Amino acid sequence: MGKLSPADLDRYVFSRTGAPNDDLLVGAGYGEDAAAVATDEGTMVVSTDPISLAAERIGTLGVAIASNDVAACGGVPEWLVSTVLLPEPDVDLLDDITDQLDAEASRLGISIIGGHTETVAGLSRPLLSLTCMGPTDRYVPTGGAEPGDAVILTKGAGIEGTAVLATDFRADLDAAGVDAETVDRAAGFFDDISVLPESAVLAAAATAMHDPTEGGVLNGLVELACASGVRIEVDADDVPVHPETRALCDAMGVDPMRILGSGALLAAVPGDEADEVLAALDDEGIEATVVGTVEATGDGPGANAAGDTDVGSDAGVVYDGTHYADGVEDDMYDLWD
Repeated sequence: MGKLSPADLDRYVFSRTGAPNDDLLVGAGYGEDAAAVATDEGTMVVSTDPISLAAERIGTLGVAIASNDVAACGGVPEWLVSTVLLPEPDVDLLDDITDQLDAEASRLGISIIGGHTETVAGLSRPLLSLTCMGPTDRYVPTGGAEPGDAVILTKGAGIEGTAVLATDFRADLDAAGVDAETVDRAAGFFDDISVLPESAVLAAAATAMHDPTEGGVLNGLVELACASGVRIEVDADDVPVHPETRALCDAMGVDPMRILGSGALLAAVPGDEADEVLAALDDEGIEATVVGTVEATGDGPGANAAGDTDVGSDAGVVYDGTHYADGVEDDMYDLWD
């Protein structure tokens, strides 16, 4: 369960993308959140994402996660295509899912313009796949971070994971002695999954942005660093973790840095602009902090273009003294096994 290795993606996915097209500005690449396509009016950002593990709020999360990928590239999410696959023809389950899709899309100002719905033999839980699209005046890649940049994290680690733990594993948390008020507050983190507000502030200054999902903030940092061909130094004490996140993770034996990370946005900005960007985020009521600094690798800055997985030997993230250059597995996977 989880993401494939960069090498396997490069060999079996990124090298097999059909016919070339002159209007494709940014295509498939390791860590990249979305593609960019030239249109007569500018640039269209397009992304697709599946979701299957969060049972209680799968529709809400699906819309937020798909639109976050577009926003993380500087786009304004406007349209959504939704595929809903059910394990059996359960209209009550379908009612719950589509009601959530409709409510979250309406809240974010996104139109659901089509899709597909059916039952599929062999599924043990619902599976959604959503494609989101929206325009941008400035596409921001994952692989654009440069030496000297400051790495900003909004909100904190494990936002999505906290909400999912609070809903899908409430009985386990009760048994572990976590008080009901803490779990209720943690479930409220679903309201913070969208990164549209912070992306609107960060897009103008960022050299790179990335929406951490599976594998958490740590994996998101690794993807950003490797896509950019740089090294990022991060100290655990610099990464904000909400008390509710800490309490639920301690009870379930998982690491806040390695659980579902949607709700946070990572952005690399020029070091001399970091204070101004943080002030702009604060003006919008968005919590954010600098969690790391971008450094050149031994192969030199910007050694690989976006989508190139052949990074330098020391590209990646140094987190509390340990070097990470491969994908980080999400701690929550074992909870569903």
